Amino acid sequence: MTVVTGAAGFIASFLAEALNKSGVNDLILVDDFSRKDKENNHKNLRCHSKIERSAFIDWFSTNHNEVESVFHLGARTDTTEMDYSIHEALNVKYSEEIWNICTVHKIPLIYASSAATYGMGENGYEDNHNIVKKLNPLNPYGDSKNNFDKWVLKQGTTPPFWAGVKFFNVYGPNENHKGRMASVIFHTYHQIQKTGGMKLFRSHNEAYKDGEQLRDFIYVKDVVSILLFLAKNNMASGLYNAGTGIARSFHDLARLTFQALDLKPNISFIDTPIDIRDNYQYFTEASIHKLIGAGYSKSFYTLEEGVYDYVQNYLNS
Repeated sequence: MTVVTGAAGFIASFLAEALNKSGVNDLILVDDFSRKDKENNHKNLRCHSKIERSAFIDWFSTNHNEVESVFHLGARTDTTEMDYSIHEALNVKYSEEIWNICTVHKIPLIYASSAATYGMGENGYEDNHNIVKKLNPLNPYGDSKNNFDKWVLKQGTTPPFWAGVKFFNVYGPNENHKGRMASVIFHTYHQIQKTGGMKLFRSHNEAYKDGEQLRDFIYVKDVVSILLFLAKNNMASGLYNAGTGIARSFHDLARLTFQALDLKPNISFIDTPIDIRDNYQYFTEASIHKLIGAGYSKSFYTLEEGVYDYVQNYLNS
């Protein structure tokens, strides 16, 4: 059986659906399944069992012999949550328990890290193990992800294969429940429905014009493709970036959403909220040489292709 944690969430639910489509139905889905706003993400998934997050470690400790691999994508991902103890419990300690069981029982493990570990990018965006201890994340969420990466790299014993995947800015279907943390495409689409326009965050950095903040946006379909590639191919264990390697602006993202709806862009600007203004990433761009060097050769969706597919085939369907 294959374990997928965070299965009621954004990326993990899309991964589970892709596994179903490939004929893998003996899934162990793990999450807090009490949230009604996530129900549509998992109600139609085919699986062996759904296990509550709070019960999973005990279940895994007992039933490890039935598990062939683990995708550990569950996490507290709210970058505005400033209580580190919450992130530590869910993103560090819980992950350590899963790692230890996988190590003892020789079960391959792929887990979610984050581009939030790179902070302002002062040390670059290379998925190089030597820079992990130098990184300066901008919030407790990023700290928790980097702290687990650092813990992993110190371990003398490991699962037979492991990969920590540093997701950049992922967008796509199944993010409806994310609220404020959902992608700009999701918010643009819904603001257009309500007001006919979109308000982006104004730049508070002299180096960037309003709307020209740059991020490496990657479609969730490409992220799932990378995860499945890592699971199926014999390569070196380690940290791997999951981005396109091309930074694009938030203005591009909003403009393409209007275009996907065959509408003329109507974009204005508001101040970036105070609670995230000082810790705001103005630029991210993944180095993907390591992933490509490991044999990943599939073309990424361009931003134009990804936004159009998301808007037309999901948001507007």
